[in-house]
Amino acid sequence: MRDFYPEDMLLRNTVFEAWRSAARQFGFSQYDSCVVESLELLKRKGGEEIADQLYAFKDKSDRDLALRAEMTPTLARMICARQGALSFPMKWFAIAQCFRYERMTQGRKREHYQWNLDVVGEPSVAAEAEILSAAARSMFILGLDQNDVVIHISSRALLSDLLAKLGVDPRFHPATFLVLDKRGKISDDEILKLLENAGIDATGIAAVKKLTGIADMKSALAVLESPTAAYTALSDLFEMLRIHGIADMVRFDLSVVRGLGYYTGIVFEAFDSKHEGRAIFGGGRYDGLLSDIGGKPMTAVGLGFGDVVISDYLAAKGKLPLQSSEKDIILGYMDDSQRATAMALARLLREQGRSVDMAMHSQKAKALFSKASQCGFREAIFIGPDDIIKGMARIKNMADRTERELAIPVGS
Repeated sequence: MRDFYPEDMLLRNTVFEAWRSAARQFGFSQYDSCVVESLELLKRKGGEEIADQLYAFKDKSDRDLALRAEMTPTLARMICARQGALSFPMKWFAIAQCFRYERMTQGRKREHYQWNLDVVGEPSVAAEAEILSAAARSMFILGLDQNDVVIHISSRALLSDLLAKLGVDPRFHPATFLVLDKRGKISDDEILKLLENAGIDATGIAAVKKLTGIADMKSALAVLESPTAAYTALSDLFEMLRIHGIADMVRFDLSVVRGLGYYTGIVFEAFDSKHEGRAIFGGGRYDGLLSDIGGKPMTAVGLGFGDVVISDYLAAKGKLPLQSSEKDIILGYMDDSQRATAMALARLLREQGRSVDMAMHSQKAKALFSKASQCGFREAIFIGPDDIIKGMARIKNMADRTERELAIPVGS
């Protein structure tokens, strides 16, 4: 888990601000909750095996609880609690701290923050288009574009159609999805072994091999012979994303499956343009989750976007923020007799909305300007006896070293 020093907070806040800005541009409302959740709820969403990956514990009332590993079960619980009073379709977002007890690898830690975008109650692929376009907007805000990030999109429903057309029994589809999700992570021999262990026959194995050769929508249609509902929905999504202006950032990729079983339709993952390392974000349609935890059936699409991978990627691309917006003005004074004037000037500037870091003791001008340069302040003010006599303070621009004057408050 991490400590965040001020320089780390600069990057974290930059990422968070991009997320918030993109979410608000697309009309999402922010929500949050406690980091402690019912262990039973997390198991119902993630399966019994999820317990081994959680920070689970009993409280003093002997209740089984856990630190949340993701936000979707909590979102579903919150919606179920007020489902009759909420207005749908509903667009919510959260920046949630999550915890998962597992082996740490590149891009994965036991604690992270995750941006969650969810559209609940919209059955059309306009929901997917809205979420993916908002995610793309956050990338643009962070200085990334289609040359840096590619969003890979598929559909579990389309994959089921293809498997059925190739003769794979529907009862083997879930197991096939789990195996396909491991492509690229384990060898082809291991994939074959997993298929055999799942009881998939030679027809199924041959079908999986044929699926790996489908590289575009046209190839998928050739196997289907005629468009299915899933094929048409995915085609509609790509057209919407074109209108949103992000066609160059998205790509059809049948290998995207998403291992979690609650996804029911379109799924997606974003990677760096070289497809190296972990996914930057991922998500998809999960139309059955609300009813699974006791709510009324309702469609839903969600995205999870962690801070660890994107922070590492921004660092690798040389796109780290150069200085904090908080490093605005530093203000110092030569002698204690100028302190009251400095305090009054600092108050005036703060009332104008400026951020002022005022020295708490007298110092030499050289020390103040040295700190201003080292800490990345935009401007610096040093007040000496001559400034008091003139009634004017000099503000130095630390970038180009130019100066301008500012009247000292009367009576200070």
